[in-house]
Amino acid sequence: MIIPTEGVGSVPRPGYLLEAMAALGAGRMSATDYDAVAARAVAETIAEMVATGSPIISDGEQSKPSFATYPLHGLDNLAPDGVVIPFADGHTRQLPRLTRGPFRYGATTGAYVAAARRYSDLPLKQAVIAPSALSLLYPEGGIAGYTRGQFIEDLTAECARDIRSALDAGAQVVQIDFTEGRLACKLDPSRGLLRQFVELNNAVLARFTPAERTRIGIHTCPGGDHNSTHSADVDYAELLPDLFKMKAGRFYIQMASETDKPRVLDIVARERQADQTTFIGVIDPCDTQVETAETVRDRTLEVAEHLKATRFGTTDDCGFSPFGDDIAMARATAFAKITARVKGTALAAAKLG
Repeated sequence: MIIPTEGVGSVPRPGYLLEAMAALGAGRMSATDYDAVAARAVAETIAEMVATGSPIISDGEQSKPSFATYPLHGLDNLAPDGVVIPFADGHTRQLPRLTRGPFRYGATTGAYVAAARRYSDLPLKQAVIAPSALSLLYPEGGIAGYTRGQFIEDLTAECARDIRSALDAGAQVVQIDFTEGRLACKLDPSRGLLRQFVELNNAVLARFTPAERTRIGIHTCPGGDHNSTHSADVDYAELLPDLFKMKAGRFYIQMASETDKPRVLDIVARERQADQTTFIGVIDPCDTQVETAETVRDRTLEVAEHLKATRFGTTDDCGFSPFGDDIAMARATAFAKITARVKGTALAAAKLG
């Protein structure tokens, strides 16, 4: 038996890249010089990713400013005072606010895929931000001359263009980061906001063929950042029935850090659709302790038991460093965890025969 295994996205950036990012932001480094530094980090990251034995690799989001804000690079119609997202440990993240239309992406992920392809022939995975997350850029008070409906039309087209760029550049899998799913349940317990998010994401997915959607996945987690989360207190039972209504072929679900895995896995088994493959988290990126391959094996076997050993794989709960300033985990630790996931998944596959 072969059990597929994939990472989620980011790995911690090397120190020299973080220094270059700061220098670029402060105007002390040119974009050309920064690109050379970033290329070095991508090459090193892919080499380390290959060394883990991963069957599908990524660039670890090395040159993205963050998993959420890369499309906003270079835009001049944003203000810094957007939606604030609080985390359990007290720190916050703040999105920018759109000030005028039209909304266009400043960067798409096809360029990241093309850059990564230079360093390996292995299948590549690329993460993109969900349109539902970027919908929070539009202010509650509206924008004169640019309605929310116009914004949503533009956003839908731009997100589809982003995904298309990654597929056209050679990505084997594209993952839509939907970390705001559980947060939506927290902000609106009626689940009205969650259903709006699902509808918006489906509007993007509808622009792809059924065959293409088998290569497009949805990632959900409680928002790991600086070893903290923003919505781990939200019951998965509030999210999963609507989550699996998204017309994607793959789902990446945080589970290693869940307190009641059997109950949640049973919900997954009940709610997922017949054409959906679920990748279950067996590595906790918010825990600096490296899991052993045997621990991963046992977690994977538990998943297999509840999902009847069908249409499942393993993943990490979240990215290891979704924002450039998240240095809570050492780079070597992240790669050790990835290696444990790959080896432990293989042990489970052997056990299942």
